[in-house]
Amino acid sequence: MRVTTRQASPVLILVMGILTTVLATHAYAQPALKDAYKDYFLVGAALNEAQVSGTDSCEVALIKKQFNTISPENLLKWGLVHPEPNKYDFGPSDRYVEFGRENRMFIVGHNLVWHYETPTWVFQDDKGNPVDRDTLLARMREHILTVVGRYKGKIGGWDVVNEALDEDGTLRKSPWLRIIGEDYLLKAYQFAHEADPQAQLYYNDYLLENPGKREGAIALIKKLQSQGIHIAAIGLQGHYNLNWPTTEDVGKTIQAFSSLGLKVMITELDIDVLPPASHSQAAEIGMNFELQAKLNPYTNGLPDSVQQTLAKRYADLFAVFLKHRDSITRVTFWGVTDANSCLNYWPVKGRTSYPLLFDRHCQPKPAFDAVVQAARHP
Repeated sequence: MRVTTRQASPVLILVMGILTTVLATHAYAQPALKDAYKDYFLVGAALNEAQVSGTDSCEVALIKKQFNTISPENLLKWGLVHPEPNKYDFGPSDRYVEFGRENRMFIVGHNLVWHYETPTWVFQDDKGNPVDRDTLLARMREHILTVVGRYKGKIGGWDVVNEALDEDGTLRKSPWLRIIGEDYLLKAYQFAHEADPQAQLYYNDYLLENPGKREGAIALIKKLQSQGIHIAAIGLQGHYNLNWPTTEDVGKTIQAFSSLGLKVMITELDIDVLPPASHSQAAEIGMNFELQAKLNPYTNGLPDSVQQTLAKRYADLFAVFLKHRDSITRVTFWGVTDANSCLNYWPVKGRTSYPLLFDRHCQPKPAFDAVVQAARHP
């Protein structure tokens, strides 16, 4: 039976009051990532609907205290915000933007043009056949002008094109490429600039630490620059594990894009501590593997030895970010706590994952302390 204050004894009331005070003092004394890195770069997290609507109070408090920039995990993807040809749903995305404005955060828009989570109607006519180039370009322009235009002056930067490259660095054979041609990228950036000339425009992708894909991205950025497109920054997604990529490869990648006159963002940072489900390093959202016990070894908690390994991995990565702090504008974690990490359900649904700095009870892990300490010795 739940004990109410009226039913409780004076001693119990006193103990409860002391406990509340201790917990509040501990939370207040806990350092904030945004303060630890205020002289270096922004630190943020990707948010979901429960957080921006305020229903997840524990994580809302954590977000407000720890971060000064936010990204939408799904709330601005085409499939959610524009599910049907003449239907937009801006309720969740409006709440996301308002949350950021109320808390004086730098707000990121993610994303405008992607091969996943874009409804099939975008690419098809009423009979299910592929539309022609002009029709798809018109749909792209209408979508971008409507979405970016709605948040003009509120969202500071947009992932205009997301994951346009295959693993070998060539352009992905997406419906955008097949129907429009290679200049779909050029058009996407032109439309985004038209909708909000002051917004920063980004390109975002994964595995750019691998030489082949990195060279493909460099060639793509150079081509867009030669066509008059100003890309403010490139997003390295940062879906890493305990062994890949090496810190040397991360540093090389940051330097390579910085040499093009770009800023660099770590946009979707998490570190997978679980056994890999496949030999592929790809972050393809369409991957799906069967749950097996050997792929889910830490259902009862993360062993201390792995906690310490994770902490050292985060410390080493942030040492690289700090070394290149003149090139990096922000580091954004893909989620807030282990409880809402996408790695609990992707690429294997039902696993218990531990990739972030805060545990399932909103408490800081050793990795959090390691990241804070790294800022004290840049």
